Amino acid sequence: MPETKTKPAEAKAPAPAANAPGGEKSPFWIYKGHPLVRCGDTIYYGSLADPFVAMLKIATTKEVKGMQVADKVNVWLMNTDPDLNPMECIQQRCERRGLYNAIDIASVWLERALKKAA
Repeated sequence: MPETKTKPAEAKAPAPAANAPGGEKSPFWIYKGHPLVRCGDTIYYGSLADPFVAMLKIATTKEVKGMQVADKVNVWLMNTDPDLNPMECIQQRCERRGLYNAIDIASVWLERALKKAA
C-alpha cells in the first residue's frame, strides 16, 4: 500500500471578525447584532456610540471539567451620556447565575432601551 502523507492540522483561532449590522467587518465578537468587548472580568455589550450599553462583571467563577467558568455575574444597563454622574448612568442592575443568563438579560434590556431612545 502506498503511504499517504498528511499535513498536521494547523491550529487556528476562530476569527472574531463577524459582519456587523452595517456590513463592515468588526474586530469584536458580535452577539445578536451588538459587539462584545472583554477586559479582564468585565464584558461590555453594545457600542459606546449608542445611547446605552450593558456592562457584565464576573463576580465569581467555578471549575467545570477543568475549566474556569463564570458563576455569578452582575449586569448593569448604563447610559453612555458623558455629562451624567456615574451613579446616574446606571439604569438597571441585577445578578445572574452563569454567563449565558447574564448576556441574555443584558440583550433584552439593551434592545428595549435602544428602541425607547430612538
